[in-house]
Amino acid sequence: MPSETRRFGLTKIPPRVGVGLKPEHYKAILADQPDIGWFEVHAENYMGAGGPPHRYLTTIRERYPLSLHGVGLSIGAARPLDRDHLQRLKALNERYQPGLFSEHLAWSTHDSVFFSDLLPIPYDEESAQRVSDHIDEVQETVGRRMLLENPSTYVAFVESTIGEIDFLTEVAKRTGCGLLLDVNNVHVSCTNQHWDAIDYIDRFPIELVGELHMAGYAPEKDDHGDPLLIDAHDRPADPVVIALYEHTVSRAGAIPTLVEWDNDVPDWPTLFEEARRVEAVLVGADRREKSDVALAV
Repeated sequence: MPSETRRFGLTKIPPRVGVGLKPEHYKAILADQPDIGWFEVHAENYMGAGGPPHRYLTTIRERYPLSLHGVGLSIGAARPLDRDHLQRLKALNERYQPGLFSEHLAWSTHDSVFFSDLLPIPYDEESAQRVSDHIDEVQETVGRRMLLENPSTYVAFVESTIGEIDFLTEVAKRTGCGLLLDVNNVHVSCTNQHWDAIDYIDRFPIELVGELHMAGYAPEKDDHGDPLLIDAHDRPADPVVIALYEHTVSRAGAIPTLVEWDNDVPDWPTLFEEARRVEAVLVGADRREKSDVALAV
């Protein structure tokens, strides 16, 4: 086990905006020491034993809280979890003591093949039990609570017998896990599936949410010429997603929020400015929510 294991105490994530930590920004972050709430890393990028990625992450972790986000566990797959992968997740949690730990509601493996996409699952009792069993295994192995993220979807399964929100709520009830509410995913899925995004947010079990995500989407058209949104993470959040986020925070109050920008990654000043833009919305909506509560009392 690396010597860094348990050198950090568990540092809670503040109810501020954070960003995904990218290698091209390491030096600027260490030089500028920006006023930002926290950083999030994809676990799979740090599963090696050492090297420059761990040296930089260790130094940044000494200065900022950290969230650990997994994208490769394939928690929705109809197969056992990869035990080696799970042990590496456990080691990373022990090494860096992140304030939050999350995974996607998706699958990405079949037999020995790993897909680069996060693929959706049917919402039925069989899937609910399989996902719950996998989350139980993750939480027991890692030794901490996990957050499960709502997916961005492009098609619906005819086999689904449970609504997405009910499915997520039921899995959380069975396992005790928390939820990660990706606001951009809500807009993407609701547009593609012809759902109402405001209604989705209003019905979501906000009391289970430990983290919010914001990102940019790419607008496309399907074969019939109808809007088809792609969860691209390659641009600033669209104004309609900012408005949906403001509505979410006005209901939930301040929750740690991640700005995701994983493709066509900009320079550090551009990403930092996007974080400041989202944080201004977070602060303003949270103040209004608290003011409304005070007036109601």
